[in-house]
Amino acid sequence: MTQNPPVRPGQAAKPGQGAGRFDVWAPEARAVTLLAAGARYPMSPRPGSGPEDEGWWTAPDAPAGADVDYGYLLDGDEIPLPDPRTRRQPEGVHALSRTFDPGAHRWQDGGWQGRELQGAVIYELHLGTFTPEGTLDAAAGKLDYLAGLGIDFVELLPVNAFNGTHNWGYDGVQWFAVHEGYGGPAAYQRFVDAAHAAGIGVIQDVVYNHLGPSGNYLPRFGPYLKHGEGNTWGDSVNLDGPGSDHVRRYILDNVAMWLRDYRVDGLRLDAVHALKDERAVHILEDFGALADDISAEAGRPLTLIAESDLNNPRLLYSRDVNGYGLAGQWSDDFHHAVHVNVSGETTGYYSDFDSLGALAKVLRDGFFHDGSYSSFRGRHHGRPINFSAVHPAALVVCSQNHDQIGNRAIGDRLSQTLPYGSLALAAVLTLTGPFTPMLFMGEEYGATTPWQFFTSHPEPELGKATAEGRIKEFERMGWDPAVVPDPQDPETFTRSKLNWAEASDGDHARLLELYRSLIQLRRTTPDLTTLGFEDTEVEFDDDAHWLRYRRGSVQVLLNFAEQSVTLDRPGASVLLATDDAVRVDGGKVELPGLSAVVLGD
Repeated sequence: MTQNPPVRPGQAAKPGQGAGRFDVWAPEARAVTLLAAGARYPMSPRPGSGPEDEGWWTAPDAPAGADVDYGYLLDGDEIPLPDPRTRRQPEGVHALSRTFDPGAHRWQDGGWQGRELQGAVIYELHLGTFTPEGTLDAAAGKLDYLAGLGIDFVELLPVNAFNGTHNWGYDGVQWFAVHEGYGGPAAYQRFVDAAHAAGIGVIQDVVYNHLGPSGNYLPRFGPYLKHGEGNTWGDSVNLDGPGSDHVRRYILDNVAMWLRDYRVDGLRLDAVHALKDERAVHILEDFGALADDISAEAGRPLTLIAESDLNNPRLLYSRDVNGYGLAGQWSDDFHHAVHVNVSGETTGYYSDFDSLGALAKVLRDGFFHDGSYSSFRGRHHGRPINFSAVHPAALVVCSQNHDQIGNRAIGDRLSQTLPYGSLALAAVLTLTGPFTPMLFMGEEYGATTPWQFFTSHPEPELGKATAEGRIKEFERMGWDPAVVPDPQDPETFTRSKLNWAEASDGDHARLLELYRSLIQLRRTTPDLTTLGFEDTEVEFDDDAHWLRYRRGSVQVLLNFAEQSVTLDRPGASVLLATDDAVRVDGGKVELPGLSAVVLGD
C-alpha cells in the first residue's frame, strides 16, 4: 500500500456545514480575511504542529448554517478570490464562491452494485452538445435510450468550472466545482442517481495535468504550479516540489470527492503523460490505492482509466510489482489502425498504420508501437504488454472520440464522409474486438453533425490566441488552415450539437440497429469478452483487403474492399452480418464489398 500525504484535520467538514468549512491553504500569505455573507472575518493560522497544518488559515467565528457566498482577501487586496476548493461558482469563475453541502442529497441508489470494466461498453458524451438544452437534467432524459442501446457506462467530458458559457471542459480552473451552465453540483447528483436507476455507471473525465487560462487563482494561494516547467498547456502542476504534499492532497481530495460525494463509478484521467512527478511513489499510484480503498468502503467496483500516449503498460500492472494499479488506459493505436483501414487517410500520425497488418498487430498485441519505430515521433516508442499481467479489457478503444474528431481541422466525423459499409466495419471491429469499446455520442447512428473545437473566452485577446494556436497545431497533419472554424464563434458550438432526428432515418436507423445488435451479441457471447490476449488469432490479406480474427468459438470476417470476396467458412452459424447480401454456401462465405460477418462454431 502506498503512503499518501496526511489527511488534514477538518477535511471532511469542509464541504458541509461544520467547523472548518472555510479553512484555506495559503502558505505564502501574510494576512488572510474571509469575506462571507457580506461580513469580514480575520483568519488566523490554524493551530497544530504537524506538517499537515502548515500554511492553513482558519476563521473560528465564520458563519455556520445556511449556504453563503464567500471569498478570500489576501494581504490586504480588496478583490476577493474564490475558494480553491469551491463547490459552486454561480456567477462565474472570477466571482465569489458559494457553499454547498453534498450530504443534503438523499440518494436513491441503495441497490446499485456498480459495474466492472471487463465486458462493459462506454459511451463518451459532452453535456453541452449531447442535448439541445445542454444540461445534466436534459442528459438524464436520454438515459433510457442509452440503456436500450446496451451502454454500461457514460463517460462525461470534464464538468468542472471554466470561464465562459461553453467549452470542451479542458480549460477548467476550479476542480471541485460543477459548471453552473450544466446545472451545478445538485444537478450532478441527480444525474448520477438517474444513471444508476437506469443500470448505467458514470465515469467522470478529470484534468489534473494543467489548468485553464482564465480564472486560475491557485498560484495566489500557494505553490500549486511549477513555473518554468510546462507542458503543452502551460505550467505543470507541482507534484514533487516544495509544498507538493498539500498539492497532492488537494488532488487526492478531488478524486475522493467524485467517488464519495457524487458516487461516480470511475474517473478518466486526462493526459497522464503530462503529470510530471519524480517522487518514488508516483501520484498515479496514489490514485490507484485511493480508489481501491474507497471501493472497499463503498462495496462496489471503482474504475480509473488513464489517457496516455506512452504505450506503457506499467499503468496497468499491479502496485505489488511496481505498477500503478489502474484499471484501464486508452489505446490510440487501435483508433489509428481502424481509422486508416476504413478511411484510407494516412497523413501525420496515421502514416505508420497504413496496412491491415497494423490492425492485425493491434488486435493481437494491444499496442502497435510496442518498442517499434514511430515515424511521426522520429524515434522508437512504447513497450510490449505482459499478457499474463493484463487482460485485454484494460485497453479502452474506439473508432471515434472527442479528441480524434474535435482535433481535426473541421471536426468532421467518419459518418460525414464514409458510407454505411465502412462505418459498419468500424463498429464491428470496436465491439467484437478483445478490448473495452467506447462510443462517442452520435456515432451509433452515424451523426452528420460535426464536433468542433469551441470556446467562449470573454477576453478578446485570449480568444484570438486560442484561434491562432489552433491553426498552428494542424501544420504537421497537413490540413488546410483556411477551413479551421473560429472556436470563439458561437456557431461553432451550435453546429456541434447532436441532431437526434437523424437517428430514425434511413441508414442512420440501420446503423443504430447494428450497434444495438453488436452490443447485445457482445453481452451474450462470453468468448468476446472473457478470453485473454493469447486467445486472439488473426489472419489477413493486404492485397485482397480482408481480415479475420478468432476469439474462442467466435470468428469475425471483414471485407475492406469495394468488391466482394469469398472466404472459407470457418464457423457453423451466422451470429450477425452487416449486409443482407452476405451469402453462406456450404464451406464458403461470400462477403459483399465493405461488409462483415460474425460466425460461431
